[in-house]
Amino acid sequence: MFRAMGVVLSAARSGVARRAGSSSRFLSGPSDSRRLAGKVAVITGAASGIGKATAAEFVRNGARVVLADVQDHLGRAAAAELGGPDTACYTRCDVTDEAQVAAAVDLAVARHGRLDVMFNNAGITGGNYAGAPIESLDMADFDRVMAVNLRGVAAGIKHAARAMAPRGQGCILCTSSTAGALAGSGPHAYSVSKTAVVGMVRSAAAELAARGVRVNAISPYAIATPMGARSVREMLGLPPRGAGDEEEEEELVRRVFEEDLNEMGGGVVLRAEDVARAAVFLASDDARYITGHNLMVDGGFSVAKPLNVPAS
Repeated sequence: MFRAMGVVLSAARSGVARRAGSSSRFLSGPSDSRRLAGKVAVITGAASGIGKATAAEFVRNGARVVLADVQDHLGRAAAAELGGPDTACYTRCDVTDEAQVAAAVDLAVARHGRLDVMFNNAGITGGNYAGAPIESLDMADFDRVMAVNLRGVAAGIKHAARAMAPRGQGCILCTSSTAGALAGSGPHAYSVSKTAVVGMVRSAAAELAARGVRVNAISPYAIATPMGARSVREMLGLPPRGAGDEEEEEELVRRVFEEDLNEMGGGVVLRAEDVARAAVFLASDDARYITGHNLMVDGGFSVAKPLNVPAS
């Protein structure tokens, strides 16, 4: 048997060599820079931050995008920047209202005939980052965070699957966080919600794989998005923007992201665009056999914790 396999492999290598001699396109052809050409995507939380950066990256890679958010002015402006209704359109979508999530999916199908990618990205931090003890956990705030960060994701998966599964193909992405992988790096409600997002992704991926639909999570570390900046200002005890020495405070916030919270050396700082490119990869055919995965975009933050060894 092994000799027969050797003959087959030898013949295959000869064939490859002959093909390589007549054409090098299999070895050196340029990669397609438009990795999402022709795909249709819905992105929630797309008016700012990671969602907006991902919408831009998706369009740059050939996709048509429905931007869904509750920030109407920012959402419409972002859609206009991306080329207008043929390329990108905005729809109001509060992800805590399942009917609005369903309507965003239906809008994509009505405009473009199908849905290829659903990025459940909308989220809120809730609470505050000042380190309030769990004894003072605000249950109303907990419910609000879970409604957006987990129930909104569940609704997005549900209605994306409704559009994708009958066609036997599609990709669903969900934003989690390093706070969901490493306890103590965010408010309790936020951390729990982001942990649960990964569980929701795995549960859905287990069912939908056989139906041709992939489901994955992306977990970013701290990024200087509007939401991230608000959280850092809370951590530092700074007043809301516009209520203090703006220039000095903005410099302090910048240093926190680029120095104190930055895990990577060599001048590399995590940007929303880095998460957007990770989303492009997972949404593309390059990731066609990847499902149920949680892609950490964190510069190694969640890899290890230094030993708590006292100085000698």
